[in-house]
Amino acid sequence: MNKSISRPTSSTSVLELTKISIVVSLYVVVTAWLAVFSFGMIQLRLSEMFNYLALYHKRYVIAVTLGVIFANLMSPTGLLDVPIGGVSTFLVLVLCRYITRNIKHHGTKLAVTAMIFALSMFTVAGQLTIMLDLPFFYTWLSVGAGELLSMAIGGIFIYFLSKKD
Repeated sequence: MNKSISRPTSSTSVLELTKISIVVSLYVVVTAWLAVFSFGMIQLRLSEMFNYLALYHKRYVIAVTLGVIFANLMSPTGLLDVPIGGVSTFLVLVLCRYITRNIKHHGTKLAVTAMIFALSMFTVAGQLTIMLDLPFFYTWLSVGAGELLSMAIGGIFIYFLSKKD
């Protein structure tokens, strides 16, 4: 049998599902552990560092998206946060993979991803404006700044982890 055409084995599928499940679980646990900072107009959701994993493998697009969906079940704006947060995360992860695919410098790739995610926080600001009657632009600014800080902290961590052999 030609090895290059072989189908994935069930152990490969189990390994893939296990990797996805671990990231989903970690995202939810970190978000829940720091829930006081994870929701609202001022957010510092450190679990957002897992967004960078999607740059390494497409399986993590699904993993992080599911993590966001499950974590957002705890949100005070869960009615909107679950579907909008899930779809937004998925689309931004796919966009980040596409935009950064040809960037060779690892640090630049992480920085571009952080900026895209920070700018994408208009979706969170929109939800908070609708559900909690908060001012859109100030909310976008504060949530975007929190996202950028979360991604910067996570980016440093991921950057040094990726350098380990």
